[in-house]
Amino acid sequence: MKLLILSTKLPYPPRDGGAIATLNLAIGLARSGMEVTMLTFNTRKHYFPPGEIPAELRQQIRFLVVNHDTSVNPVNALFNLLFSRRPYIAQRFRSRTFATELKNILESGSFDIVQLEGPYLDAYIPLIREHSPAKISCRAHNVEHEIWERRWKNDPWMPTRNYYRNLAERIRRLEQELVKKIDLLIPISDRDREHLLSEKPELKSITIPAGIDLSAYPRNNLKTPGEKDICFIGALDWAPNQEGLIWFIYKVLPHLMERDPDIRLHIAGRNAPERFIHKITQPSIVYHGEVEDAGAFMNAHRVMVAPLLSGSGIRVKILEGMARGMCVVTTPIGAEGIPAEHGKHLMIAEDGEHFAKSIMLLLNDNTLATDLASEARNFILEKFDTFTIASNLGDFYKQMT
Repeated sequence: MKLLILSTKLPYPPRDGGAIATLNLAIGLARSGMEVTMLTFNTRKHYFPPGEIPAELRQQIRFLVVNHDTSVNPVNALFNLLFSRRPYIAQRFRSRTFATELKNILESGSFDIVQLEGPYLDAYIPLIREHSPAKISCRAHNVEHEIWERRWKNDPWMPTRNYYRNLAERIRRLEQELVKKIDLLIPISDRDREHLLSEKPELKSITIPAGIDLSAYPRNNLKTPGEKDICFIGALDWAPNQEGLIWFIYKVLPHLMERDPDIRLHIAGRNAPERFIHKITQPSIVYHGEVEDAGAFMNAHRVMVAPLLSGSGIRVKILEGMARGMCVVTTPIGAEGIPAEHGKHLMIAEDGEHFAKSIMLLLNDNTLATDLASEARNFILEKFDTFTIASNLGDFYKQMT
């Protein structure tokens, strides 16, 4: 079976949740016997030289890369806001070069499935229909409009609040129209599946979560009770991460300082704006920037926090932490899409005081921390093994073609 994956960014190196989810699934499908080709944008924000993709990976997946600048242009954004109903975030992925490359690929090869990585590639559906009989699937990493809907509800400043509300509505319409155009839907969680199928319940679909190759995640050797450090790692140019960290600093950290003033929060992540770095600069926080070895950074800490107030889909960094046998504390929104049990696989806290209490329990109760970490790793193996997940999707595709 031949599969063509269209992606809005080159998923190598797999440093963020979206890239990890895309790449792991593609590798899993290739190892299951599919012939996998990936046509991907290589944006300025996530640029990586294609020639530096490891040869072993290029032997499994055929990568075709189109350089494209998706940077925000204020003039184009304003024009889009005033004269279009299409979300600007999707408009930025319209490219004649990409369309030409896609047309050439479809005409030179016969594909069984064309898989869109997210809804913002919807503009290419007519081109695919014109030049290929392949079934079109959409791999939905999130319910995209929900990310922006939650942002406008949390934003106190009226101008940005109104913009986010407008953007959320545009993306909601795009997602509603998308499910009517595709043949197959591949949501990342059952919760997302219910949301996305509301417009077309009869659409063939299968839930395929983000996959984790447990062999790539050495187990965390939990430090002894009395450990004072906790950590956060994630893309710091992603607004929900910024929002969550600011909430943590003002609503959780004071409770921790009351209990133990020596506790330190270690923050790692790439592309943090200077204004955000200024906000998180204080004695109880150690800012590392982008770390060379994310695994070593995570394994150096006993407790990982994921304080998310918005966003959607599955937070892959939480899965990575659990795969390493870390103790993860998150919010109800952070745990969405992960069928984990509070107190058994991770800790879930809705307010600042309970979030702080959960952290202190894990720092000081070695039995609780050890049991939680062990159960977390077993949970990932049972529910999120990338090769089992890829095999399930491969079987689904064979049934649909």
